Amino acid sequence: MAKQKKKGATRLTGRIVRPGNPSYHKARMEYNRRFSKFPRVIVFCRRTQDVINAVKWARERGVRLRARSGRHSYEGFSSVNGGIIIDVSEMNKVQVDRKRMVAHVQTGNPLARVYRKLWDKRVALPAGTAPDVGIAGLASGGGIGLLSRKYGLTCDNLKQVKMVVASGRYGAKTIVANKKKHSDLLWASRGGGGGNFGIATRFTFRVRPIQSVSIYSITWKWRHLERVLPAWQRWAPSVTNRLTSTIEVAAKQVGTIVSTGQLLGSKEELRRLIRPLLKAGTPVKVMVRTVPFIEATKFFAAGDLNLEPKFKITGAYGFHPLPREGIRIIRKFLSQAPNRHSTVWSQSLGGAGSAVSRVSPTATAYPHRKAETIYELSARWRNNSEQQRNIQWVKRFRKALRPFVVGDYVNFPDLQIKNWPKAYYGVNFPRLKQVKRKYDPHNVFRFAQSIPVGKKPRR
Repeated sequence: MAKQKKKGATRLTGRIVRPGNPSYHKARMEYNRRFSKFPRVIVFCRRTQDVINAVKWARERGVRLRARSGRHSYEGFSSVNGGIIIDVSEMNKVQVDRKRMVAHVQTGNPLARVYRKLWDKRVALPAGTAPDVGIAGLASGGGIGLLSRKYGLTCDNLKQVKMVVASGRYGAKTIVANKKKHSDLLWASRGGGGGNFGIATRFTFRVRPIQSVSIYSITWKWRHLERVLPAWQRWAPSVTNRLTSTIEVAAKQVGTIVSTGQLLGSKEELRRLIRPLLKAGTPVKVMVRTVPFIEATKFFAAGDLNLEPKFKITGAYGFHPLPREGIRIIRKFLSQAPNRHSTVWSQSLGGAGSAVSRVSPTATAYPHRKAETIYELSARWRNNSEQQRNIQWVKRFRKALRPFVVGDYVNFPDLQIKNWPKAYYGVNFPRLKQVKRKYDPHNVFRFAQSIPVGKKPRR
């Protein structure tokens, strides 16, 4: 056996930022400004060897580590006090092989850059909407967006992962997981959440040809809630799976309900398809148009810009339309929202033979295959004095809706969920623990809601 290096032998490589460095403040910042942590060192890796060195360095010194790509962890899991942040954001190559219809994407890429690079070759990957979310966390947790009902989740299109894992007592090494080798790690990387097993450095995705798409936006006044939301919930899963749609109910102070969606088809067809929605309530604004796909990604990204810097978010899945009581709860909470920056957002996922629901709940680590919709309850604020009120509102809201919704999406993590393994992973949690035990037996990659090391199966 190769002798393990002695403690403290490895040096950090890459762009290294420490406290006192002029760029330290910017480098330590999370997307969610509710968290302000002070790491001992941040390493911006430029190649895989920098990641390996950083993991070894941390293990030799017993320093806690975190993997970071786009900083979008809603509960600040990609940062740590007194530890090392291993940041891959400077590893951002994208190569498209149009003959094989695959793209090799380094994990430091923000989503907007992935969309742009793929668009240059007129291909697309089903993925999210936030332009600055990191592809690593997005894909590892599932990845939902406006192509989901037709082409599945981002993780459903993930064919191969290159990952730095812990090795031996102090070491680290790179492995490649695909259908043929380390297939259990590929399975876990498709919905098992980011940062649990190692640090992914490169993904290989299946991509699809794309040109133009048709998009819509319909706005109603708040008073039409009881008519619009039930109509959308019946319509969204039953319409063709070439159309994925969303609905957002704002706080009563804002007073709007907005539904948007994207169709792989013409604007004439889209006008026809949205008729049931137009009959619900009285829309005050309707937009339908055909645009190049890259323009559509910018249209859907607009909602993620200029938001309040601090937030609390929780998620849940709907397997059936909400009954009248569920709608009443939404009305009540948004009538008493802590401020105008509180919303309920929902997106269609399943129904009508959608690509998401056609996959078995155990075929990947993402278990919520039969859900028709996903919900995101969010509160946002600027001043710390508002924090408790906002967090409590989200907590009470979640509790009130619990009889009508199920689980949560691992990419909308919520530290207040007691039984989070069941909420995020459902039936797949025992298997995820076994994968964790195999690839990270020393629990090097851990955070508040990381997958624990499973027990050895009895022989």
